[in-house]
Amino acid sequence: MTDTIAGVEVPETSAVAEATDFLRERTNPLIFHHSRRVFLFGSLHARKLGLRPDPELLYISAMFHDAGLTVPYSDTRQRFELDGADHARKFMLDHGFSKSAAEVVWLAIALHTTPGIPGRMGPEIAATNYGVLTDAVGWGLDGIDSEQLDEIVTAHPRGDFKKEFLRAFVDGLKDRPDTTYGTVNADVLEHFLPGFRRTSMVDRINEAPWPR
Repeated sequence: MTDTIAGVEVPETSAVAEATDFLRERTNPLIFHHSRRVFLFGSLHARKLGLRPDPELLYISAMFHDAGLTVPYSDTRQRFELDGADHARKFMLDHGFSKSAAEVVWLAIALHTTPGIPGRMGPEIAATNYGVLTDAVGWGLDGIDSEQLDEIVTAHPRGDFKKEFLRAFVDGLKDRPDTTYGTVNADVLEHFLPGFRRTSMVDRINEAPWPR
């Protein structure tokens, strides 16, 4: 039976099924429901804007985009977005996708918190970002049909999303605060983590090993 929510069909492929199972088993309900909503919202925005993302690539991008907050995919100290992007690319190559398709998903995840750039790129990258913005900060929410919105949040409840989502960021980044330099993630740590002080570009220029 086709899984359809708010008029959006979830692709029926083995890779989609495995990505879904992975999120259910390896993350938590907060990230799972958020990721599914990102796919649904991103799909609706794409439809409205005349974009045509590959549904399978968009789904995998949405499902892995925040996985780096909860699962340590890498021993390197890097942005959590790169953790999710690296794991998703390996997942895709292991499942027989082309390198170009894996790169699309990698970019969609790596750039999903970067303001201004994803919307100028391919449809999967743009739609992932639009879905994230809608679910996280309400971007474009007034353009979504109320019945579709009700159907999405009924299928994937938000619960106490604002509080729990911010806590997920703190928990995922507090042990690697230096990786938040130059990103919106530093906003969260600055608000919630005692003693955290973001490094600014002014600091880096002034402290550079040049005499002037």
